[in-house]
Amino acid sequence: MESMYILVPLSLILGALIIYFFWWSGKSGQFDDLEGPAHRILMDDDSYHEPPQTPQPDRPSEKNRPEHGEQP
Repeated sequence: MESMYILVPLSLILGALIIYFFWWSGKSGQFDDLEGPAHRILMDDDSYHEPPQTPQPDRPSEKNRPEHGEQP
Protein backbone atom coordinates (compact mmCIF):
# COMPACT_ATOMS: atom_id res chain seq x y z
CA MET A 1 0.00 0.00 0.00
CA GLU A 2 2.89 2.35 0.69
CA SER A 3 4.09 2.02 -2.89
CA MET A 4 0.82 3.63 -4.01
CA TYR A 5 1.98 6.91 -2.45
CA ILE A 6 4.83 6.93 -4.97
CA LEU A 7 3.18 5.29 -7.99
CA VAL A 8 0.02 7.41 -8.19
CA PRO A 9 1.80 10.81 -8.22
CA LEU A 10 4.43 9.41 -10.57
CA SER A 11 1.77 8.22 -13.02
CA LEU A 12 -0.03 11.59 -12.83
CA ILE A 13 3.22 13.43 -13.59
CA LEU A 14 4.00 11.06 -16.45
CA GLY A 15 0.49 11.50 -17.88
CA ALA A 16 0.80 15.29 -17.64
CA LEU A 17 4.15 15.16 -19.46
CA ILE A 18 2.69 13.02 -22.24
CA ILE A 19 -0.22 15.43 -22.70
CA TYR A 20 2.13 18.43 -22.67
CA PHE A 21 4.46 16.96 -25.30
CA PHE A 22 1.51 15.98 -27.50
CA TRP A 23 0.17 19.55 -27.25
CA TRP A 24 3.66 20.99 -27.96
CA SER A 25 4.14 18.81 -31.05
CA GLY A 26 0.78 19.98 -32.42
CA LYS A 27 1.64 23.63 -31.84
CA SER A 28 5.13 23.32 -33.38
CA GLY A 29 3.80 21.94 -36.68
CA GLN A 30 4.72 18.27 -36.39
CA PHE A 31 1.33 17.19 -37.75
CA ASP A 32 0.87 19.84 -40.46
CA ASP A 33 1.78 17.72 -43.50
CA LEU A 34 1.06 14.05 -42.93
CA GLU A 35 0.84 13.02 -46.62
CA GLY A 36 3.78 14.96 -48.09
CA PRO A 37 6.60 12.68 -46.93
CA ALA A 38 4.73 9.59 -48.13
CA HIS A 39 4.25 11.12 -51.59
CA ARG A 40 7.90 12.19 -51.82
CA ILE A 41 8.99 8.58 -51.30
CA LEU A 42 6.93 7.46 -54.28
CA MET A 43 8.02 10.27 -56.60
CA ASP A 44 10.52 8.93 -59.13
CA ASP A 45 12.71 11.96 -59.68
CA ASP A 46 16.09 10.37 -60.33
CA SER A 47 17.63 13.46 -61.89
CA TYR A 48 17.42 15.26 -58.55
CA HIS A 49 19.17 12.49 -56.62
CA GLU A 50 21.97 11.63 -59.07
CA PRO A 51 25.45 12.31 -57.74
CA PRO A 52 27.58 14.64 -59.85
CA GLN A 53 29.75 12.96 -62.45
CA THR A 54 33.40 12.85 -61.48
CA PRO A 55 36.14 12.03 -63.96
CA GLN A 56 37.76 8.64 -63.48
CA PRO A 57 41.50 8.64 -62.75
CA ASP A 58 43.70 7.52 -65.64
CA ARG A 59 44.51 3.85 -65.40
CA PRO A 60 47.45 2.33 -67.24
CA SER A 61 46.39 0.42 -70.32
CA GLU A 62 46.99 -3.30 -70.67
CA LYS A 63 49.88 -2.89 -73.12
CA ASN A 64 51.78 -0.54 -70.78
CA ARG A 65 51.58 -2.89 -67.81
CA PRO A 66 54.67 -4.94 -67.02
CA GLU A 67 54.45 -8.67 -67.56
CA HIS A 68 54.28 -10.97 -64.58
CA GLY A 69 57.75 -11.11 -63.05
CA GLU A 70 59.17 -8.10 -64.95
CA GLN A 71 60.29 -4.94 -63.23
CA PRO A 72 58.43 -1.75 -64.21
